[in-house]
Amino acid sequence: MIQQGRLNVVLELVGERGNVSIAEVSQALGVSTATVRRDLNALAEQGLVTRTHGGASALGSAYELPLQYKIARQAEAKVAIARAVADLIEPGESVGLNGGTTTSEVARMLGRSERLRVGPDKVGVTIVTNALNIAYEMSVRDHIKIVVTGGFPRRQSYELVGPLVGAALRGFSLNTAVLGVDGLSAAFGATTIHEGEADASSEIAAVAQRVIVAADSTKLGRSTFARIRPLNEIDILVTDAEVSPGFAADLAAAGVELVVAAPAEAGEADGPGPTSSDAD
Repeated sequence: MIQQGRLNVVLELVGERGNVSIAEVSQALGVSTATVRRDLNALAEQGLVTRTHGGASALGSAYELPLQYKIARQAEAKVAIARAVADLIEPGESVGLNGGTTTSEVARMLGRSERLRVGPDKVGVTIVTNALNIAYEMSVRDHIKIVVTGGFPRRQSYELVGPLVGAALRGFSLNTAVLGVDGLSAAFGATTIHEGEADASSEIAAVAQRVIVAADSTKLGRSTFARIRPLNEIDILVTDAEVSPGFAADLAAAGVELVVAAPAEAGEADGPGPTSSDAD
């Protein structure tokens, strides 16, 4: 396993357990303790973990993997979800996208879609986003018109946050908002880890006629720190697997349409982001 893959696994272990020992990582990865020490030191130098005697720990209780380390997680599910979301978008629509690996894949599906290439100037979809990586990657697509909100960038996610996001969006009326989330539950609706990202995503949803949540099955039935939207203000959930009967009943009671994406075709996976380091 190359170092990038090892770092992904280490960060997931830290996120799940809060702290790990060198011996635990060595056993999980099947590598020497010397290699583990180098990997933990590399993550600590990047400010992603706290190095401890004999291991490493998460930086805080609301631990968040940086976007570039999320690329490979649930990759096939995200491709399938993105394809299903793209099928819900019609030519000429304006679509709001927040940041994250799933919405980045949605943007790529929209960018590759021949169905959405309409009109003499081939402007098939307008994407309004607070995600710098999506804006950069889609700027080369001749049938995609990109509008970027204002705001201050977060290093963890490439998303613009702050009051300038809402100030820019209030002048728009979007057909559809597609939101990536960190959690979706009956009690708290759509949630994310960072309150600034929650505010920005809420602003995108507020100016949309239809709100789609794109979330793989690992996000369902859980809630995280900051609420984006209550469940009854979501129109469609697109996910990759059938949900439990109880959660299906909660969705129906809230008026949320459930779309279960077909499995991704062989060989498809999340493509790389706009830089060699890039990842809901």
